[in-house]
Amino acid sequence: MTSAQRTQTDWIGAVPALVVCAAAPAFFVAQIVWLGWSLLALGVFGAWLVERRRPGTPDRTVSVGARRETARAIGVARTPSLTRDLALIALGMLIVSVIPLAAELDNLAMLRFTLALGGAVAVPYAVSRFVYRDRAISFPWRARRRWGRLQWGWLVAVLVLGWLILPFYFISSGVYQNWPVVDTPDLIARLFVGVGAVGIWDELFFICTVFALLRRHFPDALANVLQMIVFVSFLWELGYREWGPLLTIPFALLQGFIFVRTHSLAYVVTVHLLFDAVVFAVLVHAHNPGLLPIFLL
Repeated sequence: MTSAQRTQTDWIGAVPALVVCAAAPAFFVAQIVWLGWSLLALGVFGAWLVERRRPGTPDRTVSVGARRETARAIGVARTPSLTRDLALIALGMLIVSVIPLAAELDNLAMLRFTLALGGAVAVPYAVSRFVYRDRAISFPWRARRRWGRLQWGWLVAVLVLGWLILPFYFISSGVYQNWPVVDTPDLIARLFVGVGAVGIWDELFFICTVFALLRRHFPDALANVLQMIVFVSFLWELGYREWGPLLTIPFALLQGFIFVRTHSLAYVVTVHLLFDAVVFAVLVHAHNPGLLPIFLL
């Protein structure tokens, strides 16, 4: 297949990928479940049609040995399947969509979040690893290089920007009321655990699952925009509403960009947890004025 043909195929394949990702606003913003199901089915079916009509690329045998005549075959390098990868993304979104994402801190709600969000990461990973046997989903915790000055500087910038922007957003828009009142030590501790756990899950699912699967078929910029649609839609139902997308859209895009540059799950998780630490402090402050007098607003 020529470069021009491959580029054309990529853009044709982007249509079903966009349809699958568009199921996220249907599920988490409009909250029209049947529309989300329909978009997932249509997108996966569309990917199957695209792959059926384009020229196939044969699988390559992977061998080891000094000479081709005596090399020993150790496996087969399969061409990534858009249909299978979009089906994994659809599977994860289906699992998340079975629960309401309104922030709650009782035992049943926290158990529900744990099972659904954990399943949305674990089930696609297990299918990829043990059914498809293609290892398409991985969690590269550490990069081979140490964090440089730019990486450390960005961590400081995240704290400063969060401290300046988030109190104004949460309090002036009133979106802090989308989270339950936390006025006891037990509820504050539960909020701390919940905010941090969801933040880690965000990177496991949106970056290491959705973004990683899309990158197998599309340029990084396009894959990043597609994962952003899913990321921001989830955050909307979670509580980041009103003009929240003005914050969550650049945040989601930056997380994808940082992951491409660092190849480090540890780093993007650290960035997210620092951001969420400020979110936690703002929520406690908003529900208990004077308890954490560390903000300008």
